[in-house]
Amino acid sequence: MTLDHQHTRIELLDADEEARYIVRDGLEILAIMRGLVASRALVSARLAPGRESVLSTLIEVADDGTSVLLDGSADPAQNVRMARADALDCVTQLDKVRIQFQLREQRFIDEAGKPGLRAPLPDTLMRLQRREFYRLQTPLADSVTCTLQPRAEGGGRETELRILDISGGGIAVAVPPVGMRFEKGDEFPGCLLRLPDAAPIPARLIVRNLFHITHRNGTGMLRAGCEFADLPRGAADVIQRYILRIERERSARARPAVSGLPSGPAFEPPVARP
Repeated sequence: MTLDHQHTRIELLDADEEARYIVRDGLEILAIMRGLVASRALVSARLAPGRESVLSTLIEVADDGTSVLLDGSADPAQNVRMARADALDCVTQLDKVRIQFQLREQRFIDEAGKPGLRAPLPDTLMRLQRREFYRLQTPLADSVTCTLQPRAEGGGRETELRILDISGGGIAVAVPPVGMRFEKGDEFPGCLLRLPDAAPIPARLIVRNLFHITHRNGTGMLRAGCEFADLPRGAADVIQRYILRIERERSARARPAVSGLPSGPAFEPPVARP
């Protein structure tokens, strides 16, 4: 999980789907927290309210299961700000599943020269399974787009949307803040998927999920996960070749970093389809 992925917060837009994503059972939350400690998972903790984020790890779950310990910062002033924040908005991954939760009533402790933030076990957490997201995040440097035709009942013009994630089964697009309405179950016929070095691919898109994403700079975005329908023959192969090419390029950039040499820009890891 890269920093870019960690420094986003996802909010549900459909209250009826809370049962799918929100975990409220205390024993299950405790098991997840212990799994995060055991895996030494990186945690991005955003100080709420505000934009400041700290990269940390959960280093302990209390024996009685009532609290967790977040590793402190090497900067004493930052530890003070973390302790004074209304909440620590945490994002991490466990077994490639996105985990999001808030720590409240945190207090600074220093045990044997090791600073940390002790907080009660969260009452709820959000867990987004792999199927809720697509397999590959598209690169910003070589962005791919999808052209949507105007709705028959509303007129208007074609709209070009940036594709955020892609798989053989669908895409996720960034919904423009004005001018377009997306709701779960909406269908968009006559779309054109535009990949580099390939002819436009016609498809019908069906909206399967909607999430509001807030980035670390405070900007927000509506993300619509859409399923492909009516793909023409051979289109799936073109999409798969594009995915494999991007993955190979990312792997090639990552290899020099292992030997300590400079590498290319980091991207989010693959994520799964809805």
